[in-house]
Amino acid sequence: MSVSQTSTRGTDHGSLPNVLFPGPSSGSFRYASQPSEQDPASATGEAAAPNLVIWGTDVSVETAKKQLMEFIRESRFTVEEAEMDEARLEWQRSEEPRPLYLTKLEEILQVPNEPYLTVNCAHLKEFNPSLYRKLVFYPNEVVSIFDMAANEVFQDLYPEHDHIVISVRPFNIDQTYTIRGLNPDDIGKLVTINGMVTRCSSIIPEMVRAFFKCHICSFTREVAVDNGRIQEPHVCTACNSKFSFVLIHNRCKYIDRQLLKLQESPDDMPAGQTPSTVALVACADLVDKVNPGDRLYVTGIYRASSVRVHPRIRKLNTAFRTCIDCIHFRKVKAGRLHDESSHLRFNPDRVDKLKALAKDDNIYTRMAHSLCPSIFGHQDVKKGVLLQLFGGTRKEAPGSHSDPKLRHFRSDINILLCGDPGTSKSQILQYVYKLVPRGQYTSGKGSSAVGLTAYITRDLDTNQLVLQTGALVMCDGGICCIDEFDKMTDSTRSILHEVMEQQTLSVAKAGIVCQLNARTSILAAANPVSSAWDKNKNVIDNIKLPDTLLSRFDLIFLLLDPNNEAYDSRLARHLISLYHGNDDVDVSDKIPQDLLKDYIAYARANVHPKLTPEACELLTQNYIKLRTESHTSEGRITYYPRNLESLIRLSEAHARLRLSSVVDADDITEAVRLTKEAAMHDFVDPNTGKIASGVVIFGA
Repeated sequence: MSVSQTSTRGTDHGSLPNVLFPGPSSGSFRYASQPSEQDPASATGEAAAPNLVIWGTDVSVETAKKQLMEFIRESRFTVEEAEMDEARLEWQRSEEPRPLYLTKLEEILQVPNEPYLTVNCAHLKEFNPSLYRKLVFYPNEVVSIFDMAANEVFQDLYPEHDHIVISVRPFNIDQTYTIRGLNPDDIGKLVTINGMVTRCSSIIPEMVRAFFKCHICSFTREVAVDNGRIQEPHVCTACNSKFSFVLIHNRCKYIDRQLLKLQESPDDMPAGQTPSTVALVACADLVDKVNPGDRLYVTGIYRASSVRVHPRIRKLNTAFRTCIDCIHFRKVKAGRLHDESSHLRFNPDRVDKLKALAKDDNIYTRMAHSLCPSIFGHQDVKKGVLLQLFGGTRKEAPGSHSDPKLRHFRSDINILLCGDPGTSKSQILQYVYKLVPRGQYTSGKGSSAVGLTAYITRDLDTNQLVLQTGALVMCDGGICCIDEFDKMTDSTRSILHEVMEQQTLSVAKAGIVCQLNARTSILAAANPVSSAWDKNKNVIDNIKLPDTLLSRFDLIFLLLDPNNEAYDSRLARHLISLYHGNDDVDVSDKIPQDLLKDYIAYARANVHPKLTPEACELLTQNYIKLRTESHTSEGRITYYPRNLESLIRLSEAHARLRLSSVVDADDITEAVRLTKEAAMHDFVDPNTGKIASGVVIFGA
């Protein structure tokens, strides 16, 4: 059976030009001639005609359409008040404030294949609370009215573009629900929930208009699909034949449909309970907009559908299946870095502020102080994590994708923290996990090879075997934080070899053979083999990890307890100040978190440093020097050719931190210094490979 789909993703633009979701209100409105008690239009005293409202609601079509047209033309809301993720194009600076929603309509002319107007419900509530209440309680009817109003305003402004049909996408409901907080009273309402996407199905066509043909007289008729049910015409109006219509699949109209599963955010989970999930239905342009591992806010209509006892029996269960018809996705999470996949808009004033911050000669140290401010000392560790957040320049070898000589160059930085207990290793991991948009936190003892990679499960909707991705694939483009790295089994740890270098994950299970992308950075924490650092053993015997795995880490930090009275005194004062609230640390050098995440997002999106011939020569000299020094020591961590690539990535990350387009000598010098400091290069006895006692002073 061949299936014909519309040429563009979106609602069928035939006889239903203003409908987002096919439903009872899609084709026509059923009116009741009863005055609305909450609509001020019914109290005007005019007796020209009764105020017609949609049956079962207090929504007047004409009144609601007029109110939204006034809202769109309202100049109270300007472009400067919009969020960074609301624009698809760069909005330039203007002398006069520009109306927000008229600017969005103008933006549709530049992106005609995405004719969607996003409406911030916080603005709508401020403008007209009654219209906002009707949108929340009766979204099926009001969203269709909003589509008609937006198209009328657009046709008045741009009559020559009558072929563009606009759909309204409301978002940002003031009450954000949790997944376990949804109840039967919310069915049929517009809700906003947040969580993490755990599964995305393949794209399937959904019929929105059925095409029937009479097999006697060849009379044709189109019927709108009502919530998945096709109302087959029983009598042909041309020849009066009964039950003579046949469904012609190739002439039907379809839209793309995708099933998602949203899992509850860990912050919203009660103690001691497993996370709740909810099913999402994405249609039209919302298909393939999110991936497993994305944290997002979802605005949609909470629906309930009946379930049959048996597919061939019309008897229904009393328990209904619920889902959310998605209207809007928003990949923004407060307190986290911006996701690179979302197109962010930085206004010119913000860009000027970021460039002015980059000119500060002490920007590197200030950003290191701003990371993990509650952790005392470990400045080099913070600098290494900071370079991991910026990352190197992503590059591909020249040639086509079919070229077997094509090689992918890793740009993500891997870091291992190893040392004594109580040296803030787990706190650093927790801070990074809560900061990055696509981060996963797992423990080595509680993780299996299947949980990190992928496993096979049976889909409840299609009853087919599907591939469920694990932690490493879900944080593609982010950072995977693995605690208790030394307690992982050898079989579990062996799967990291391919992920940490090739950044892919090969799976061959249950007839499913594929290669998944796992372009993630690894931030791992491990304890020494005897829980505490043994001064009588060298570095290799204390870490006790395979050389093949250690060589894949760009930085290996040794966090040791110096057992020094001066250090213990400063650490005690710092910890007491956190509890007492009398922190004497100078906060003038620290950068605010919102400015820091904007800086990192801007640098990763717009700055791509390149190596100069002088930098290449300096890198070669430093690498040869490191190799020569490593040959003279016994039991030391040997420098491999992979460490040269690590120096390149660290240099590019330091240049990106300065918003520089080229790598200079200062970037290479800092990369070499950080590599030496990470492995205690200057404090290791070259003859024995042991840490010299009484030399290391932390907290500087």
